[in-house]
Amino acid sequence: MDFDYVITIMMIIGIDIVLGGDNAVVIALATRNLPEAKRNKAIFIGTTFAIIVRVCLTIIAALLMTIPLLYMIGGILLLRIAYQLLVSESQDQATLKASTSLFIAIRTIVFADIIMGLDNVIAIAGASQGHLPLVIIGVLISVPIIIWGSKLILYIMDQYPIIIYIGASILAFTAGRMITHELYFTQFFNHYNYAKIIIPYICILLVITGGYISNRIRVVR
Repeated sequence: MDFDYVITIMMIIGIDIVLGGDNAVVIALATRNLPEAKRNKAIFIGTTFAIIVRVCLTIIAALLMTIPLLYMIGGILLLRIAYQLLVSESQDQATLKASTSLFIAIRTIVFADIIMGLDNVIAIAGASQGHLPLVIIGVLISVPIIIWGSKLILYIMDQYPIIIYIGASILAFTAGRMITHELYFTQFFNHYNYAKIIIPYICILLVITGGYISNRIRVVR
């Protein structure tokens, strides 16, 4: 397998794990009132449907990326997502209703994944650079990790905030790559090849610096 493909798959897995912690919490909350047998069934069926929907949405997004300026717009949106990952307060999801119905629990898991997974879709579509098999491989590997390792992932992120900065860097780098692959600016980047190399790293610097400064200001206040 080409080395670039391996790097892309690793980026997709990293993006999904970093952005998927909240989705894992939703699954735990949605199934907490079910008996254990039904809970495992709801998690399995809900996760299966969520994977199918996620792959379909990402494929659609990846295909849409061939439209001029959408790579640029997607890159800017992803920069915003990376910044919000660093500065957003933890969300209280305790208000999410748990159900004793298997069908309702499954429906909650699928719909929550669609709503909360839009940032993942944008990021993965950009990271895949249109290679749809990589999307499928990355999602198939990362989603089970998120589901079954959710508590460990969230614990590590709480204990080691540096992980969040690493995740934001992955997103920022992906955003930079999306911008440099914008079809509308192909001639520019072909002429100024060095810009294509440094823009992803400039994006990392902007996001990390902006997030760090915002967090420091919030602590002082």
